[in-house]
Amino acid sequence: MEEDILYHFNLGTKTHDLAQMFGDVKFVCVGGSPNRMRSFAQFIHEQLELPGNAADIRDICEGTDRYSMYKVGPVLSVSHGMGVPSISIMLHELIKLLYHARCRDVIIFRIGTSGGVGLPAGTVVITDKAVDSFFRPQFEQVVLGKVIIRSTELDEDVAQELLQYSSELPDIPSVIGNTMCTHDFYEGQGRLDGALCSFSTEEKLEYLRKASEAGVRNIEMESTVFAAMCRVCNLKAAVVCVTLLNRFEGDQISTPHNVLLEYQQRPQCLVAHFIKKHLGLIS
Repeated sequence: MEEDILYHFNLGTKTHDLAQMFGDVKFVCVGGSPNRMRSFAQFIHEQLELPGNAADIRDICEGTDRYSMYKVGPVLSVSHGMGVPSISIMLHELIKLLYHARCRDVIIFRIGTSGGVGLPAGTVVITDKAVDSFFRPQFEQVVLGKVIIRSTELDEDVAQELLQYSSELPDIPSVIGNTMCTHDFYEGQGRLDGALCSFSTEEKLEYLRKASEAGVRNIEMESTVFAAMCRVCNLKAAVVCVTLLNRFEGDQISTPHNVLLEYQQRPQCLVAHFIKKHLGLIS
């Protein structure tokens, strides 16, 4: 095409020199909340000891209210919203951006929060396979009325490396396991506290037991499409999410806000450690 408009980023191949702006990107970190990804950008700025004031980092997508994007040295921090549709739109434009910028050997991380399946709150889950609500390692996309099935396996070497690095950091208990991706926060995840509920406590617990037996260690709402798209596009990728509660013990998140903030920083600290290792800033 003559021009590629990355509409939801407010960027384009004619209006912006994408190679000049993004050509040195080696790591992309995506997460749901714009505020969280801004905080991560400021955090990684400090971790990489870059010049300038971290508070002055500018949102590259400030011309749109869909997503936020911050570039810090070789790291791109991007928000993706909530759920498969929102992250899917972002990934299409992000992957095209990396292509137009002629980036090479990029590693993409999804960092976020999740519900634990048999794990205590605060545990970091490094995803082995992203699975659907039937515990299948696949993502189904309807294209022109036909169902396209794509694999959701993630890069095993990156996952193992993350697990190894977690042992070098204090207070970041980490495991590798499958992550179940649902299309809903309430009924789709077996919650009893939504506006609608069509099942009993016993049915919920039985479903969670089946999930656990299938290797599921946490539940969130973006991992399958993230894994599938990165795999099809030959991008190394990892999903690193902290658990905010053990779903066998309840549905509502009642942990104090300051504790939740510390939990949410754990995936950020682990991924920052990975990046610093790869940049040779620490041994």
